Amino acid sequence: MIKTLEEQALMRASGRLLAQVFEALDTLPLEGMSTLQVNDWVERFIVDELNARPASKGQYGFAYVLNSSIDRVVCHGVPSADDILRSGSIVNLDITLEKNGYIADSSKTYLIGEVDYAAKRLVRVTREAMWKGIDVVRPGATLGDIGFAIQQHAKAHGYSVVKEFCGHGIGREMHEEPQVLHYGRRGDGLALEEGMTFTIEPMINQGRAAIDMSDDGWTVTTRDGKLSAQAEHTVLVTADGVEVLTLRAGEQTGR
Repeated sequence: MIKTLEEQALMRASGRLLAQVFEALDTLPLEGMSTLQVNDWVERFIVDELNARPASKGQYGFAYVLNSSIDRVVCHGVPSADDILRSGSIVNLDITLEKNGYIADSSKTYLIGEVDYAAKRLVRVTREAMWKGIDVVRPGATLGDIGFAIQQHAKAHGYSVVKEFCGHGIGREMHEEPQVLHYGRRGDGLALEEGMTFTIEPMINQGRAAIDMSDDGWTVTTRDGKLSAQAEHTVLVTADGVEVLTLRAGEQTGR
């Protein structure tokens, strides 16, 4: 779980490249595009512009470079030519990238066109919850501290945390130890050490936490049909705190 200084530098490089993917997506007119068009655009950008590899493609038999989770889809939405991003929707784009053998993982929930206040609020609070978790990361803190901070923020705004999916260690492999739950109690779980790299990626539901798995074996939806949002970054535990390896331009002041 502990990365050497050389490995940290390689993780940092992968994270910077993945941040560039999202910065480019921020300029893309997503409304009216299909999720398959977005997938193909991201693949070309990663391969042709960044000379990197989309790490999700082929992982566990998945055929695409990203997950596109619209509205009530909690996670693992499959890109499709039939899924058009229409005004009023929200969509989480979850993307991984590998460069020089090391993987970075990040996601962002986008507002498509004119989105109502309730959806905007969910997306904002989900992003805040992720940052609440990130902000407690430091040597000696525990995984339970991260989960507690996220869960308390979501609960304070009337939302629920999906418990079946979690963050994870990351490096040469997409999924390494430890598992990073988005709920928990202060002081519980593994103590963090300098050099650990993992993702924090809460999935926050507008309604109940209950979820269903679709027949395709990938797509996870809210059972009550209400909206779900997600935010994710890959982080490194440093000597005195945390470094967000996939940090995008402007995020330090625009949480």
